[in-house]
Amino acid sequence: MAELSILELGRVREGFTRTDALNEARRLAQHAESWGYKRFWVAEHHNMPTVTTAATSLVISHIAAGTKTLRVGAGGIMLPNHAPYVIAEQFGTLEALYPGRIDLGLGRAPGTDQLTLRALRVHPEESERFPQDVVELQMWLGPVKEGQRIEAVPGSNSNVPLWILGSSLFGAHLAAELSLPYGFASHFAPQALDEALAVYRSRFKPNEKMAKPYALIGANIIAADTDEEARYLATSQQMSFANLVRGERKLTQPPIDDIDTYWSPMEKARAAAMLEVAIIGSRDTVKRGIDKLLARTNADEIMVVSDMYDPEKRLHSFEIIAEVMGAKNLSHA
Repeated sequence: MAELSILELGRVREGFTRTDALNEARRLAQHAESWGYKRFWVAEHHNMPTVTTAATSLVISHIAAGTKTLRVGAGGIMLPNHAPYVIAEQFGTLEALYPGRIDLGLGRAPGTDQLTLRALRVHPEESERFPQDVVELQMWLGPVKEGQRIEAVPGSNSNVPLWILGSSLFGAHLAAELSLPYGFASHFAPQALDEALAVYRSRFKPNEKMAKPYALIGANIIAADTDEEARYLATSQQMSFANLVRGERKLTQPPIDDIDTYWSPMEKARAAAMLEVAIIGSRDTVKRGIDKLLARTNADEIMVVSDMYDPEKRLHSFEIIAEVMGAKNLSHA
């Protein structure tokens, strides 16, 4: 059975604060640890009022400090926004604080709009250097070589595990070439999922650190005690995607009875395309959906997005998912 993990954006709910969102993320991670989830990643996004994980390394530390065994990391750091040397220092520090628990997933998208890129002092063409920047980052995180005059401290000799993340064939080719694990963003850009996995696996170059490919996929999974309740809870996420299509900047909204009263047919179609890899329902429905997705992709790991408004319902969703996936160390086992 595939491993099970969580992707967290620290979403701010209507009527609540950013502090609430960050503390709810930490609380979720603590429960996830007891339910057998393998890793808990947060993603770098900028200028998004509903997302609180822009200072990604700080949020990772907040989560890791509240857990003991869960792997915590970036899903991902948008490397073109940063000097690889600085990221090596940040994640080397995290590794020093939480040894053996830190992951570093890397993306080449900016994680924001072009106007915000200017505020970040980043030129759009920086993404063209992504492969070279990944290799440079590996160097800073690796052993210090004789005569090396610049060292990332902390960072050097930490060997923080790197992942290549993406939603196109570019990342699949790069992960295969560099012999790194690969995460595909099928939770919001699923169109190239099957082709990207095929490219990654067929072109993967084994080495002494990684003998075979390892593929992680994102999936939107919302579970509840009944199919009807799950569909109701899922409307919060569906409204968020409709707002994204509209270019509206709203916080996470409470669920509604009929989502078709909220979005237009065009918005529904565009949101549905982004939410193609979505499983919504009761335990049995979720189990069937996960089995079908794994049969299709043969993924080594599923990284779950389960966005909803009520934090208690959200915790229950993640617990149900752990149950149907047979995760170890369940709190009631």
